Amino acid sequence: MISFNFAFIMSTQSFKLEVSPTVGTVSAKYITPAKPECIFTLAHGAGAGMDHIFMETLAEALSKVGIATLRFNFPFTENKKGRPDSPAVAHATIEAAIKKAHELAPKLPLFASGKSFGGRMSSQYLAAHSDNNVAGIVFYGFPLHPAGKPSIERADHLKEIKMPMLFLQGSKDTLATWDLIESVCSSLKKATLVKLEGADHSFKAGKKDVMSLLVDETKKWVEKRL
Repeated sequence: MISFNFAFIMSTQSFKLEVSPTVGTVSAKYITPAKPECIFTLAHGAGAGMDHIFMETLAEALSKVGIATLRFNFPFTENKKGRPDSPAVAHATIEAAIKKAHELAPKLPLFASGKSFGGRMSSQYLAAHSDNNVAGIVFYGFPLHPAGKPSIERADHLKEIKMPMLFLQGSKDTLATWDLIESVCSSLKKATLVKLEGADHSFKAGKKDVMSLLVDETKKWVEKRL
């Protein structure tokens, strides 16, 4: 299925993405502007799938600034299971999405990105696979620790990532207390940390238009990499 929004010439393609013969397929959507500058794989969080309003709005907003996106469900979401997939299954899904993004736009620079769980699974995959032609990774809220249990163990693998990283974090994110995420990012040579004042893990901050800030910061960071 392909649809067009002529307000800014955005095309959307829906299809099934094969993860592996054993895992099966998941739903995916490719959104691209008429003249994209790059493409993102965009992985959802643990609490909602690729069609959650945040994911959909983010993908469409990124398209308006020249960034194509391939977003997809993890198998647990596709199969309506409550518990997130094991890292092995999540990593296989990330790998399939990266390969598909290269196939869809072989000449475009490719970045990985994800909301919360999706970003962490993407970074775990990239930490173990450096030969994937990915130019960088964007975290829309890195889940550094469970709520109320501050720690930094979840960030250990980030030291293995050789590419630039952008952390977009709310100052009131209970899954990444500011002092800890700031400390983690300061220890990573290729990390850029952006503070979104007043925003929580869902990027809600009263009446503030946080989505525009997310897209603006993403666009600025990407332009420096291209």
